[in-house]
Amino acid sequence: MKVHHLNCGTMAMGTVDHCLLVELPAGDLLLVDSGFGLDCVRRPQLLGLTRHAIRPALDESETAIRQIETLGLDPKDVRNIVVTHLDYDHTSGLADFPWATVHVHAPEYRAGMHPTVIERIRYRPDQLWAHGVQWRVNQLSGGDGWFGFEAVRDLPGLPEEVLVVPLLGHSRGHAGVAIDTGAGWLLHAGDAYTTGGAVSDGAAGAFARAMHPVLTHPTLPSTQFRNMRRLAELKAEHSDEVTVFCSHDKSEFDRLVAVG
Repeated sequence: MKVHHLNCGTMAMGTVDHCLLVELPAGDLLLVDSGFGLDCVRRPQLLGLTRHAIRPALDESETAIRQIETLGLDPKDVRNIVVTHLDYDHTSGLADFPWATVHVHAPEYRAGMHPTVIERIRYRPDQLWAHGVQWRVNQLSGGDGWFGFEAVRDLPGLPEEVLVVPLLGHSRGHAGVAIDTGAGWLLHAGDAYTTGGAVSDGAAGAFARAMHPVLTHPTLPSTQFRNMRRLAELKAEHSDEVTVFCSHDKSEFDRLVAVG
């Protein structure tokens, strides 16, 4: 499977919005997260006041749909989208693909349907519900089925090489997405961490993990910390088999783009 690394939203402090476009063997396309979409570019007010904090560039050329066109591919071939979670910087582009099935982990879907006061800021109804998203809610199945992590397998419409890996903490139903490219696994860890240092070995990595929940205000801090520690172990023990990266670290994004 051919994987394209897309930055679907440059933001404050040089962060990116790292999404994946996967050319599947059947000929259709899969998106992992959708970044900021055309509606956001044309009507920034849809993002609410928090946009002033993250300061997205909102450049039409960075939207997933325009990047797919630039690659010479047909956006209509995006049949499935897997979202790591429902924060607006990960889902605002869903409206550009109303024909696609959108896969979400069950606890995250429930959070979106019944948000807390804080979640109402993070989850923008205009992006999630207004245009009739075709949701496909996945439940946890199986045990420690993927490098010691639980994994949701057999996603309808997707090949067995695509797995959802629950990584709760940043949000109630946050998940990573693992893809077997044939040359090794990619794990898109979403916002399970936001800087590569947080899943590094040694004292610096331990300090970054300790500070990360303080700085990023996760929904379940202790759960996120445990998952960050497990991701650090995964990187240390299986880096020859699995490439782990998050949504917003520009250095990780640049390195993967360079590798191709």
